[in-house]
Amino acid sequence: MGYTDAPSGWWREFVSATPARTGKLAVVRKDGSPHVSPVWVDLDGSTIVFTTHLESVKGRAIVRDGRISLCLDDETPPFAFVTITGRAEIVDDPEQVRYWTGRIGGRYMGAERANEYAERNGGPGEVVVRIRDAKIVAKVDVAE
Repeated sequence: MGYTDAPSGWWREFVSATPARTGKLAVVRKDGSPHVSPVWVDLDGSTIVFTTHLESVKGRAIVRDGRISLCLDDETPPFAFVTITGRAEIVDDPEQVRYWTGRIGGRYMGAERANEYAERNGGPGEVVVRIRDAKIVAKVDVAE
């Protein structure tokens, strides 16, 4: 893991906090220009997990160039953030896709809606993305 001025393990609590924070995922388009999009995330141990469709801008960029960066932040003073940079690992197993789309949907929209999100987002072309070889930067009390 990378630099952090936050207490050990703090970044995991920050990423998995309730209410859930939306991540901002950065990828590089084919022409070299940057692309940032919101993603819902969860943790599998110390691994960041999100889902996307392979035909989305981010999906195509991840397939072509697996380097990604993700930022989650707290916009309330004194502010805090976590950035995770690494390589994307794509998992297209339908059971895993359904599991993670349900789990992540339930995390953001309420457990009672998990099955709805698994049905809605767990279809063909959707994949699970895990961030491997992650470098973490975590900072608390930015404006203190």
